[in-house]
Amino acid sequence: MTPAARIAAAIDILDHVLEGASVEGSLIAWARRSRFAGSGDRAAVRDLVFDAMRRQRSLAWLGGAMTGRGLMIGTLRAGGVDPAAMFTGAGYAPPVLSASEENACPTLDDAPEAVRLDCPDWLWPILKADHGDRAEAILDALRQRAPVFLRVNSSKTDRGEAIDLLAKDGIAARPGPLSATALIVEGHPRRIEASAAYRDGSVELQDAASQAVVDLLLPHVRTKRVLDFCAGGGGKSLHLAAGGA
Repeated sequence: MTPAARIAAAIDILDHVLEGASVEGSLIAWARRSRFAGSGDRAAVRDLVFDAMRRQRSLAWLGGAMTGRGLMIGTLRAGGVDPAAMFTGAGYAPPVLSASEENACPTLDDAPEAVRLDCPDWLWPILKADHGDRAEAILDALRQRAPVFLRVNSSKTDRGEAIDLLAKDGIAARPGPLSATALIVEGHPRRIEASAAYRDGSVELQDAASQAVVDLLLPHVRTKRVLDFCAGGGGKSLHLAAGGA
């Protein structure tokens, strides 16, 4: 797929999401009906969609509309790319820009604070009241792609060995914050599920904050039976078990 075709695919998916469909379900449905799309194409389209969802308000401001098309126009403008270069109507590219789309030159300098920071209007004053000068930094962090964390299965290996195992499959990782079992992935995170360390259970995908919660709990529950009454994927339950609970 060309870059313009990926933009067109993202527009289609985003329109479904904005109508109420789930993001993950819309991406899966698109992939199933787009057998021509390779793994690189699917990853690129996925990134476009999730990046747009994290920055909906600011991108819609730059793109002129809260639509898939508006969000992608805004994405290009935010990245310093002229949307006309992608919206050519040639092949599988999106249709050319309308006169109003082409002539509009909005900037985030003119946007309300909540729009610029991708925050709901009702939430912004609450965040400012609660966090003061840190409020903008908190929102900026939420607008970025989250880092990928792994949990080292301490019943099978340790952090050093896990880092070495991942490196053999081309995955760069280093000790992460908050927990002695946490790793932060610095390179090639999409290789994780095919890696030997992941497939043999030496590492699991789990946020560092979730690992820290278990670290706080473990000293009090080792050798005891624990019911995780609100378990989701079961990551913390597995962590508790590996720690002797």
